[in-house]
Amino acid sequence: MSTTLQTLDRGLSALELIAEHSEGITIAELARQLDVHRAIAYRLVATLESHALITRTDEGPIRLGAGIALLASRFEPQLRAVAQPLLQALAKATRATAFISVAQGEECVVILVAEPDEGLLRVGYRVGSRHPLSQGAAGIAILAARPPRKDDSEAVRQARADGYSLTRGQLQRGAVGVASAIATPQFRAGVEACIGVVAMDDLDTERASHEVISHARHLAELIGQ
Repeated sequence: MSTTLQTLDRGLSALELIAEHSEGITIAELARQLDVHRAIAYRLVATLESHALITRTDEGPIRLGAGIALLASRFEPQLRAVAQPLLQALAKATRATAFISVAQGEECVVILVAEPDEGLLRVGYRVGSRHPLSQGAAGIAILAARPPRKDDSEAVRQARADGYSLTRGQLQRGAVGVASAIATPQFRAGVEACIGVVAMDDLDTERASHEVISHARHLAELIGQ
């Protein structure tokens, strides 16, 4: 016997599908992808809209609503509490500045940073720093975790294949960044995050990529518990 509630499961599946279509999705297409009658899709949309989780534009397409951002903002403090010790361990293992970033609109924003105990030269990376998703290891890692698109850059395609992104000098001259998305259901709709490290040119990128992927998986497990 299934332990899932079908209506709730359909609603969450609808939310995930809507999250995957930044340009919006019609009710007809949503019904088709969910494999349900359009009337059911209408009821799902009406319910999600009543909680501000989605919104419908004048033209008709459905997009994520402001309620998603509110849920995301409430989740971030929980993420910080779970992630801080693990982030400090990553900084120590790589001798680099470790960070967690999240997507906010078309930008990537740093929400947590840990500095290594060793090393004389460090890359300045502070909480609240932001940059376009299309630049830097963190943004590219987040884009790589999304469904493939025809206009994906080569860097995003490579990161998707490798499981991590590696950039040099994109945000700061001489800086090297490595990042990997935190792949867990809690981030599937509305919250997209990655963990990574940034250092100067002497960063051991092979070790850093291994540690970043390992810590991303560990953090995903902790969040999913």
